[in-house]
Amino acid sequence: MVSTQAGPALRNAAEDFREYLERAMRVRVTVEAKPSLEDWQRMKNAIVAGTREQMPGCGAALSGRKDYQLIGAPDGIAVCGFDERGAMYGLYNLEARMNLREAPFLPKALNTVRHSLYGARMTLSGLGWMEWPDAYLSLISHYGFDAIYASVYANPNGVMAGWPYNYMIRRQDPKRMRDLIDRAARYGLDVYAPIMHHLDGTPENEAVLRKLVRDNVTMFPEIRGYVLLIEGFDYERWPSWNRDDIRKWIDAWTHGVAIAAEEMHKINPAIEVLAWDYNIDFRRRSVDTKRYVIDRYAQDVIPLVTWENGKSFVRDGEEGYLKDYAINEVGPAEVSAAQIERARQRGTKVFAKADTFASWQFGTFPYLPFPYQWHARYEQLEKHKIDGTMETWSYGFKPNWVAELRNWYSWSDAPPLDDLLKSIAKREFGSGSENLALDSWDHFSKAIRLLPDTGPNMGTTNSVGSPFFFEKPKVRAIVVDHSWAIPGIQAGGVPVSKFWPYAPDRVILVPDFTNKTNAAVRYASPFSLPVFNKYLLAAADEMEKGLESYRRAAMGAPASKRRTAFREVLLAEQLQRMMRSDQAILEFEDLRLKLAKAVTPAERSSTVDRMAVILKEEIARTEASRETQLRDSRLGYEWEQDYFYTPEVLAEKVLQLRGVLDREIPAYRKRNGLK
Repeated sequence: MVSTQAGPALRNAAEDFREYLERAMRVRVTVEAKPSLEDWQRMKNAIVAGTREQMPGCGAALSGRKDYQLIGAPDGIAVCGFDERGAMYGLYNLEARMNLREAPFLPKALNTVRHSLYGARMTLSGLGWMEWPDAYLSLISHYGFDAIYASVYANPNGVMAGWPYNYMIRRQDPKRMRDLIDRAARYGLDVYAPIMHHLDGTPENEAVLRKLVRDNVTMFPEIRGYVLLIEGFDYERWPSWNRDDIRKWIDAWTHGVAIAAEEMHKINPAIEVLAWDYNIDFRRRSVDTKRYVIDRYAQDVIPLVTWENGKSFVRDGEEGYLKDYAINEVGPAEVSAAQIERARQRGTKVFAKADTFASWQFGTFPYLPFPYQWHARYEQLEKHKIDGTMETWSYGFKPNWVAELRNWYSWSDAPPLDDLLKSIAKREFGSGSENLALDSWDHFSKAIRLLPDTGPNMGTTNSVGSPFFFEKPKVRAIVVDHSWAIPGIQAGGVPVSKFWPYAPDRVILVPDFTNKTNAAVRYASPFSLPVFNKYLLAAADEMEKGLESYRRAAMGAPASKRRTAFREVLLAEQLQRMMRSDQAILEFEDLRLKLAKAVTPAERSSTVDRMAVILKEEIARTEASRETQLRDSRLGYEWEQDYFYTPEVLAEKVLQLRGVLDREIPAYRKRNGLK
């Protein structure tokens, strides 16, 4: 039962709930609308959904948007929202509760008041640039998000940004943006968008910026907020972090942010202007610099801090820091904590780019099964009273049980963690396997805490898709080394390696074939290579401890759940392979350098023997990875640059590894008189 005055999002949620009950629970109900819900307490055998103004006597404890109260009785259920979105999320929470029970049952005396912990939770698409089908928008709303970010690196009105984005980024179609805004609203989703502009400090440039902002805000008055990210809303040159005059750069950039905010708020003071200083050095040494950024923002600008990047951590007495989105550290980073504190002192809100179910650390995975580590991050986000979150970036959102976990902990009055995890485990693996699954998730969470951050380049994201180079290979693509053209090969603006043109160049470890520098040592820095490799293997070993229980849980799953259960195992096994492949690549490259400097036949022989063992192990891992991806096409995909590896690429990698093992190494042995 809803009000005849209910808006599109609540009406849509009511119809969704009706369809859910019929399809998933085999319970038939009808959606009815009444001019008044004031007598909601006397409506029998009904589910009544509305706002607290529409339902007197309900929702007195609700205090903000998206809050809701659920009241259950033998002859009815009341879903009372602070606003219509609160009522919508209340209906979706009923679905979530039934999903955990796998039946249309609710607690006998259900009465819960749930306060939204975040003013906004936004996500990017996990399907592709501007790929937002209605069914997907509905899923996003069901997982507790109330906003989407679209479209990455493109102005909503289609105006191109300045260099370097004017040649490498898609131009937005304003009609497509309008359609997305309208469709998203049906599912209770707001839209945030970027403003892309290259600042140069001249009056002419400032005038162009003011017009750009006015045009966008006027054309799309429904856009809730704009993200001004240094990657696209930049000054002079990018990246910025190596500048000696960084404070001068910050002054100029924040001045541009203030101009944009001024123009937006002339038209609509409620627009949220989110300034994201991502590319300014985020290491601990830059705490004062990052505080300075906050000090230079206009008062009506909301900082969007990068939650974990730069967080320092120690392995065997060696200190490193998170180089890119990762979950091996909970966060916040030292610089982020300092920015949050300074923003609070200034009385401003704070948003955070904070991964909550997936991260770039394994960017080609739909989600990461480390629930205890994720939950620790949720607790810290709540402790720091973050007002809004951007919870994904280029890997985007894909439905999964960790995102479901996150949804529960985005409101107050969530179940205890182990109780919720046991319910999820029972649903995924079947009754009797709950403790096995929880044991596995505990080991997996311990494993990620051991793993050193592998950064935005070669590493766990693409390690099972990366070749192993023994000798300088023949090129596999067009070469532009000697012509008048700028050297390099690109696919849609993404540089690719001429030796392995199946993935972005930065995720392939290409050796220095002059043997002057060690690419593996450079990659592991600031850790020493032995320490870095030690913890990669320690994390993989901890994953294996969890996999022992995970496999048992899947083997014991009833027939109806077995396929889903084994997909869970395959995903965790692939994570472990990524860790081992990462270590293998680094060890192989280190051995290649040692081989080049070896002087005795015994040293050369033992080195190539070890390299051959690594290749054989990697061939087996790659073949297993290919079989896994054939069964789960989500693996290897990251929409920003499409597939980092496909089954075909993994098959090509096996051929490349066999070529090294069966041709290049035997030829080396023969040349050097080795057995």
